[in-house]
Amino acid sequence: MNAASGRLRSLDALRGFDMLWIIGGGAIVGAWADSNDWAWLDGAKAQTEHVEWHGFHLWDLIFPLFLFVAGASLPLSFAKRRELGASDRTLAVHALRRGLVLVLLGLVYNGLLKFDFATLRCASVLGRIGLAWMCAAWIVLGTRTVRARLAWVGALLVGYWLALRFVPVPGFGAGNLEPGATLTDWLDREFLPGRLHREVRDPEGLLATLPAIGTALLGTVAGEELRDGRRSGAARVGRLALWALACFGLGWLWSLDFPINKNLWTSSFTLWCAGWSFALVAGFHLVFDVWRSERGAFFLEVIGANAITIYLLQAFVDFDALARFLLDGRGALKLHPALVASGGLALRWLLLWLLYRARIFLRV
Repeated sequence: MNAASGRLRSLDALRGFDMLWIIGGGAIVGAWADSNDWAWLDGAKAQTEHVEWHGFHLWDLIFPLFLFVAGASLPLSFAKRRELGASDRTLAVHALRRGLVLVLLGLVYNGLLKFDFATLRCASVLGRIGLAWMCAAWIVLGTRTVRARLAWVGALLVGYWLALRFVPVPGFGAGNLEPGATLTDWLDREFLPGRLHREVRDPEGLLATLPAIGTALLGTVAGEELRDGRRSGAARVGRLALWALACFGLGWLWSLDFPINKNLWTSSFTLWCAGWSFALVAGFHLVFDVWRSERGAFFLEVIGANAITIYLLQAFVDFDALARFLLDGRGALKLHPALVASGGLALRWLLLWLLYRARIFLRV
């Protein structure tokens, strides 16, 4: 752990690993798959695409993993702030400010500065992260035990399941989980201002924020395990692995009635992704905190330190077009798409490295 900041290298590296796929890793895999006939590459490319509705690909993990890691960082951050004299009231206000700033940044990402309110989408990835993290932070401040937080997770996930299963939707009835027919879709059409991402529904809509709070809260459980100095590193890794197995098992069982679905952020999806997230936290904690490996750590940390910065910049800067311009020369040779994607990733990382070296970070 960085004593000055209360940060764990494993979490910064895992955040960077998560963002790596968004800023070019997925595009590189897709480019190689499109230019080769290897079946295993086609399978890999499929994992870099979202499932249309029910089901799960690894690409569906990126968003909940980021939120989970944000939750895992929360106990570490709060502990450091308390050491510096922050009260619970101060921490609650900080959580409110951070949540609202992320909602605002989500609107900026969606085109707020164009002032075209007729087409502005209000729901966003950053907005959901902000609201879910903020609510999770308030719950952490209001509870003193992991058991109490798990009770909140259970209430959120069971309540969401009951709502989507048994509350009738006008025109569709109760329990219809088809696109556009669910309670969360109806609420978004009725009450969510602005344009919906999919016309009749929005994957980052209102009601589905509730199970996303559960994702962040489960992340805080991982954070408590990471900061437990009473146990050895191996014991912490083992406990995180047990949490992963428990979430995988519960998620699979629940999916028999309530399918794994990222668009709806179903309760089974929440637990299934938490299983992956606990497992990844365990692996990264083992490699970077327990074994103290340096291999690949810096590369990922540079990305993780300014993850929101590069996510926002991608809405305004076409790094792949810039890479194509720099690599294309006079156009005598046709550039391989994977080379363009790699160049775009390199440009993003170079910018992040310059920010990292100058100690410039977007602190929300």
